[in-house]
Amino acid sequence: MKQWLLKVRDKLGKTFIPTLLVVFSILIFGVVFGSVYEKKIAIKEGQLADTTIRANKNIENTYETEQKKKLAAEAVTPEYIFQEDTADIQYERIEKLFALIYTANEKIDKAYETEKSEAKKDETIPQPTNEERVAALKSEFEKLNQDEVTLYQSFPSVFYQNIFNLTGEQIDVVKTESLKIIDETMQNHVRENELSEIRQKAINKIQFLDVSSMMQQEIRYVVNAGIVANDFPNEKKTDELRQAARNAVQPVMIYQGEIIVREGTQIDAKAIEKLKLLGMTNQNPSVFPIVALTLTILFQVIVLIFFSKQISKEESRRSFILFYVSAMSISILLMKFFQLFQSEQLLYIPLFFPAAFVPLVLSFFVNRRAGILSAVFQVLFALFVFYDSIGTNTLTIILVTYLFAGSLAAVVNRTRISQQGWSAAVWVILMPIFMNFILAIYQGMGLLDGKTWTMLISALAGSVLAFLLTMGLHPYIELIVTDDSMIVLNELSNPNHPLLKRLLEEAPGTYHHSMMVASLSANAVAEISGRSLLTRVACYYHDIGKLKHANFFVENLPAGAENPHNFLLPEDSKQIIFGHVIDGAKILEEYNMPEMVIDICRQHHGTTLMKFFYMKEKERNPETLEVDFRYPGPKPQTREAGIVNIADTCEAAVRAMSNPTNEKIREFVHSVIQERISDGQLDECGLTMREIRKVEKSLINGLCSTFHSRIKYPKMKSEAEKMKDEQEKREV
Repeated sequence: MKQWLLKVRDKLGKTFIPTLLVVFSILIFGVVFGSVYEKKIAIKEGQLADTTIRANKNIENTYETEQKKKLAAEAVTPEYIFQEDTADIQYERIEKLFALIYTANEKIDKAYETEKSEAKKDETIPQPTNEERVAALKSEFEKLNQDEVTLYQSFPSVFYQNIFNLTGEQIDVVKTESLKIIDETMQNHVRENELSEIRQKAINKIQFLDVSSMMQQEIRYVVNAGIVANDFPNEKKTDELRQAARNAVQPVMIYQGEIIVREGTQIDAKAIEKLKLLGMTNQNPSVFPIVALTLTILFQVIVLIFFSKQISKEESRRSFILFYVSAMSISILLMKFFQLFQSEQLLYIPLFFPAAFVPLVLSFFVNRRAGILSAVFQVLFALFVFYDSIGTNTLTIILVTYLFAGSLAAVVNRTRISQQGWSAAVWVILMPIFMNFILAIYQGMGLLDGKTWTMLISALAGSVLAFLLTMGLHPYIELIVTDDSMIVLNELSNPNHPLLKRLLEEAPGTYHHSMMVASLSANAVAEISGRSLLTRVACYYHDIGKLKHANFFVENLPAGAENPHNFLLPEDSKQIIFGHVIDGAKILEEYNMPEMVIDICRQHHGTTLMKFFYMKEKERNPETLEVDFRYPGPKPQTREAGIVNIADTCEAAVRAMSNPTNEKIREFVHSVIQERISDGQLDECGLTMREIRKVEKSLINGLCSTFHSRIKYPKMKSEAEKMKDEQEKREV
């Protein structure tokens, strides 16, 4: 698959990234579109809903709000104004009425006495009638104000007829008892709507008075007319309070995501009213979610382009875009998969989504910024994938869980999850679960509620799934995105690999030397937390170029053989020795070896000086330049290559020592490292002095325990001359 992608990338050239982003955008839009597109629903009052209908936006339920305001206004207690002086006014008016009655009686009686005194001896003067007395009384009303006249006229005629039938003492009793009852009653609040009831209670007291029936009747007339309302409605204040109560009512809202009608229930008038307010009965789907989705996809593309511009190498830029869009596509497809199963009964199934997986993978294989970027955009696209849940607590839990789990994944160390163990489990599993527990408390979910445990178990399953996916798929993802994956390196370290078998058969000394250098280098690299396995494999193949002229390298000479370089000019020997680096890189390229293995092959000698042959040539030609006898390089570019550079020299030299001791080995390794530093061979590999000291200690320990002596070999003149002829022909 990787080779196919590389071919497509090379074929598209400069259009590769734009094409990839366009395909990615179309894919996301196609996957998420079904979640935000509002389908047409036949809505009629009385029918059964064939699907759960949720509100498509936030809107005020004006009808419900108005009903609540009306109830609030009706619940306001009316304000009243209590007129305390009304009792005094009524008291004075009743007293004044009786005073007028007394006056009318006096006038009539006085006129009668005058007429009697002026009458002739036998003339009979008739007694004053009640009609005359009533007429005299009413003539007094003409001097009064309108309010008093209105009150006195409210008395029935029988009152005035009967009052004059009573004696003066009886009238005093009627007056006293009437004023007493009126005064007691009027001291309290008397409202218009309670007036009849209050009057009746007052009148009921009269029956207990020790007076005649006629007097009781007169008292009733006085009390009935004398008791009036003294507590009047304050309409202005009441209206103000009612308006304040209406204003205090909070609008009744229909929130986006709120269930209007559940599947299988009857659509009633109230639901229809809500749907009308939401505009869902018009069957015109909203375009805003689709526009928002399009803008989000466009925004992600812009961010990716901006991000990629900060990557200097075109190759790395393309790889990043390809890796990101592939990972995010898988992420969104997984989201959509879980969304398809979400229902009222399975609200929290989206929490099974392994939100930490893609951020973990991108953080490890690209960088932390890419991991954080994916965590953020996962949440943005989750808004659209789970669009039906908008406005509900469920969506809040989903989004916070995804964001928290994805962000924490970007914090995890950039090493294999399987190597981190408990530390990675804390970041990826325990912390997100604790966050979900906090969310449950925040939402007010009871710890004994089944939904709470469903949510926590679902979130735990999602976190564990992310952890296991990252750990289990890491080698296979590595196989796709890199050329030096664990699987590839394990295959290359197999002794049955064709190149290693050839090396063992054709250059056994080099094979053994390579195994020794691999062991020394891998151990030293492990000390500085480098790529130990990669270093070991690179060392297995670093001298593979010696296969071409195996016997011109002393470790491959049979016992008793003489060094063939004794029969060659230094210039010729130099070409053969240099050739093993160049030829080795070519062989490794032919076998599609990992790039770093090839690089270590090229760099394991750096630009060091081939001293022995340089000095020999210098004896022949004093004008010989040192640069002509330096390896072509380049200098080691990585820490691993720098360590192989040192280990290769140390192993070969210690092997050739006669009677090597621990002290000799220690001094030699130290001198080699110091020489490499002073010669600038380690300037570009990134090794620090602290790491170099760790490497030195590791190499010394390894060499002291496994050193071997070089063996002197007999003369091989014919082979040397043959090789010289081949070299001359190649140069021609």
